[in-house]
Amino acid sequence: MTCLQKIIDLEEKTMLKFDTLKNDYPSRRSVIYGRKGMVCTSQPLAAQAGLGIIKQGGNAIDAAIATAACMTVLEPTSNGIGSDAFALVWTKGTLHGLNASGRAPMAITAAEVKKQGYTEMPKRGWIPVMVPGAPSAWAELSEKFGRLPLEKVMEPAITYAREGYPVSPVISKLWNNAYKEFSDTLKDESFKSWFDTFALGGHAPQPGEIWKSEDHAETLEKIAKTHAKAFYQGELADKIDEYSRKTGGYLRKSDLENYWCQWVKPIHVNYRGYDVCEIPPNGDGIIALMALNILKGYSFEDRNSVDTVHKQLEAMKLAFADGNRYVADPEYMRVPVETLLSDAYAAERRSLIGEEAKAPEPGDPFRGGTIYLCTADGEGNMVSYIQSNYMGFGSGIVIPGTGIALQNRGANFTLDETMENCLGPGKKSLHTIIPGFLMKAGKAVGPFGVMGGFMQPQGHVQVIMNTLDFMMNPQETLDAPRWQWVGGKKIQVEKTFPVEIVEELKRRGHEMEVLESSLAFGRGQIIWRDENGVLCGATEPRADGAVAVW
Repeated sequence: MTCLQKIIDLEEKTMLKFDTLKNDYPSRRSVIYGRKGMVCTSQPLAAQAGLGIIKQGGNAIDAAIATAACMTVLEPTSNGIGSDAFALVWTKGTLHGLNASGRAPMAITAAEVKKQGYTEMPKRGWIPVMVPGAPSAWAELSEKFGRLPLEKVMEPAITYAREGYPVSPVISKLWNNAYKEFSDTLKDESFKSWFDTFALGGHAPQPGEIWKSEDHAETLEKIAKTHAKAFYQGELADKIDEYSRKTGGYLRKSDLENYWCQWVKPIHVNYRGYDVCEIPPNGDGIIALMALNILKGYSFEDRNSVDTVHKQLEAMKLAFADGNRYVADPEYMRVPVETLLSDAYAAERRSLIGEEAKAPEPGDPFRGGTIYLCTADGEGNMVSYIQSNYMGFGSGIVIPGTGIALQNRGANFTLDETMENCLGPGKKSLHTIIPGFLMKAGKAVGPFGVMGGFMQPQGHVQVIMNTLDFMMNPQETLDAPRWQWVGGKKIQVEKTFPVEIVEELKRRGHEMEVLESSLAFGRGQIIWRDENGVLCGATEPRADGAVAVW
């Protein structure tokens, strides 16, 4: 053996081989403190990009935009340029709400969909595609509250798309899951562009594998330079219209031209002396508030109590029953928000909770693809922001040559024309993505959120109760084992959930399932600010999350 061969053999033997998704031991994360800036999200590179914007003179709003734009590149399994978004923005002593959820195309109706043989809304393809709202959110937030030019703020996202980045472990797993599903089910020519964009080598990227997209970079540049006008009125709108017409879609340039995001007044309930704030309908943050309104009539001392979990589950089911029945595009809602959040109605619903599990009427919740982030700066500005394509890569439709993956939010519509949330031209669907914000006595405590389809209001309830009832720090709050109601009397819990509680819940009539994977239980972030202006943040152990801090 030559000396050179010995060196080569030695180098090969020193290459590390390991499974990035395997961990036989619990990892400990501490809360993170900072003062001048903090960004929390499920992808470390995005969090760092957002903090970098603050260090360059931007504020928390600029950081949120930068992070959100980066996430369309770094976590395309959950969101994209064709996403919807919601935001709660605290600045200058006021909490502002932004609804950037899109509307259904004017050319589509429930009757048209049923004529094609559907009895419920499909998950993929053009039918559930609505006008994307996220680009308008970036432009509007920048215009109203940002400090740096939008082109500067979106530079990190453009760079990641153009130069590439190593894919993180959890995202790789979700990407591979989508690739397998799409390979089996998306055979129509309209889906070819998804494979050309996200599986060009005939596979999903592995952990650490470099992924990039010049198309994505160029589109982000056009959005930044035109403050999203290229997306809604210009050449990108033309491309969306052209591809929709070519492949049997309903979305038209006129739908894009007639859309822009809306500022809304946040809604809230008082829980244990704190105001828990959410975006009003069409978002289902009201479901979390209804559940908390029911639960505030009880006193809870022990989180790991069968009675505590039972009451949480029953309240959650009652809130979903009302939310799935009454929440829709606010223009079509027949029951006022004030009624649904009244103490009298909460007491009425609370009286239905007994010792045994009950099965309310709403349809079975299902999981989705969403990213959540929160930001704060040293001046007191804070942002709770959520962005989603829904159901992992959304509709499966990607506009060729643009990197624009379109959401499938229309899948949340019903085809029952007697219901408020029935599909109709220009309507907004019931929306699962919900940013949260906590206040006390008119002052900001901070942003929080848990992503993950219909897990989100359930995650919000658990975060708030862990914080206010059981006095957990932010990291402990996110680390704690979670439950979720999935329909009927069916309850899923994480494998770390106390066994004795699972068994007792079975005796009370709950149909319990213990899941090995934690991906179904949401991925959250939290930033709290104390009275001295010190920021305390935490990120989700169920994702690749990170807290970037200054």
